[in-house]
Amino acid sequence: MGGLTFVDVCSGAGGLALGMEQAGFQPRLLLDDDEDAVTTLRANRPHWNVLRTDLLDYDPVEHPESYDVDLLTAGLPRVKSSATAGRAESGLEERLLEATVYLAHAIRPRAVIIENVPDLAHADRYRGFRDFARAELAHLGYEFSWFVVNAVDYGVPQNRRQGLLVAVERRWAGAFRTPTPTVPHRMTVGAALRASMASRGWRDAARWAAQADQPAPTLVGGSKNRGGADLGPTGAKRKWATMGVNAHTVGDTVPGPDFVWDPSLGRDNMVKITVEQAALLQGFPSSWEVTGRKTARYRQVGHATPPPVGRALGRAVAEALRGESAAPAAG
Repeated sequence: MGGLTFVDVCSGAGGLALGMEQAGFQPRLLLDDDEDAVTTLRANRPHWNVLRTDLLDYDPVEHPESYDVDLLTAGLPRVKSSATAGRAESGLEERLLEATVYLAHAIRPRAVIIENVPDLAHADRYRGFRDFARAELAHLGYEFSWFVVNAVDYGVPQNRRQGLLVAVERRWAGAFRTPTPTVPHRMTVGAALRASMASRGWRDAARWAAQADQPAPTLVGGSKNRGGADLGPTGAKRKWATMGVNAHTVGDTVPGPDFVWDPSLGRDNMVKITVEQAALLQGFPSSWEVTGRKTARYRQVGHATPPPVGRALGRAVAEALRGESAAPAAG
């Protein structure tokens, strides 16, 4: 088998696709319906074939490059159904999950990766989808793995649990192994952001970094119907406060030389995390440019799959697809 190829849907800021690239896969096609996300993808990888369209409207017949690929990847939006969500949004997650499975049925990749909330792998709420995916794909010869990973185990300075479906064609399924943690020690917010916090001459960056001695809580991008950017729900804001961070907003710039950091004085004397720093906490390289206005940029970052997690998943699938002695599947 030569170079490995993939199609990526709901690509967002490109975290999953970037991880796949780092694992040795080359994209045939990426698609997303968000203008800012598409601009982000094209700004960072002008040579990638990026299509702006809704997955629910996508027809692979019109894009033959989708066929004969090794892998279909989908980092689907983490949109939870709730009483407060609009009707269209509350069913969006389920429709996108099903659309990804139908696309896999149409283009027949050798493997499929779907990433979403941790509950995807085991919770009763997603049992209907898991049964649907098995009914649609098992008879085509795919074997399934459902599991949860935490990004912090792959060098990402953030506790971020992700639910995964990996389906591999039976010929190679026996060689697939779920990724194992790649780092022995968890990266902290302070270690990840100390240099960034000091970049404008703030003298207290080291003292702040020493207090920010734990991984970040899960970053939450929110929906387009939501207000301005912040770092998540109440529990996450409390966790950020213990690190001297005002999580009620997202900063425009890092502290300057005269900033007085004294959390005992309240939010105004806490640091704010910028969009660029949030991207670092997701494991993006500092060179990765996220485009759009601040709230749109933060939403892209908050919804992203951390690239190091994508890289670990990509390597696991690549090893299976390149294996010559896959065990035959039972049944």
